[in-house]
Amino acid sequence: MEREEDVKVGANKFSEKNALGTGAQSDSKDYKEAPPAPLFEPGELKSWSFYRAGIAEFVATFLFLYITVLTVMGVNRSPSKCASVGIQGIAWAFGGMIFALVYCTAGISGGHINPAVTFGLFLARKLSLTRAVFYIIMQCLGAICGAGVVKGFEGNARYELYKGGANVVNPGYTKGDGLGAEIVGTFVLVYTVFSATDAKRNARDSHVPILAPLPIGFAVFLVHLATIPITGTGINPARSLGAAIIYNRDHAWNDHWIFWVGPFIGAALAALYHQIVIRAIPFKARD
Repeated sequence: MEREEDVKVGANKFSEKNALGTGAQSDSKDYKEAPPAPLFEPGELKSWSFYRAGIAEFVATFLFLYITVLTVMGVNRSPSKCASVGIQGIAWAFGGMIFALVYCTAGISGGHINPAVTFGLFLARKLSLTRAVFYIIMQCLGAICGAGVVKGFEGNARYELYKGGANVVNPGYTKGDGLGAEIVGTFVLVYTVFSATDAKRNARDSHVPILAPLPIGFAVFLVHLATIPITGTGINPARSLGAAIIYNRDHAWNDHWIFWVGPFIGAALAALYHQIVIRAIPFKARD
């Protein structure tokens, strides 16, 4: 049986500054909150790194649409789901490509590959309006080109027969269902992006920046598993726009607003939740 003195010695020898499981709240390491990005940054327009980042977003979104829409085409062409990769394979294609592309482009452009992600980071003042607008334009152009190349490979007849991978609200669901699915799905994605790229976590845990693409890609995979039956899963306005423009049929355009409004609302909610609740940045500014 342990004596009381031995217990006291052990407690003093292995003292804890924080309760177990609260290491994320520790301020033991020096850390200064990065200043918010300026709303307008005209100087960026004279920098090659600015245009290089936009080109990286264009190429990444082009490759993203190329691989994912081709996967959707392959599943739709198969006589049965068992003869193809199925919904799980589509979800893996989307999540896996995001994982790979974020890994490749994070050091150049931040690896957004999604106007909703760019919008959320802009609301959190992580980038300027100048850069945000440029990224969104390049993402949309890349998506259109990626879907266009898929149509070139598949041919007009097959591409239209299999609906070009365009996002629509599927039969049995209302537009409200589709909008809700897009809001929640994008919230999951953008919240994961904020958590995986949190500068404070990076300062404390050196492995966080290296692992960042993995949770982001996995979040995309899980959201697709849940919402493919509802909307085909947008959560990325550029992806939805590129497929809709190349497919260009009325029923795709009838629901198209859902795939902009939903992701932007979801991204805004994720930005507010992370900045106000998780990081409590407005309250720190008052101290």
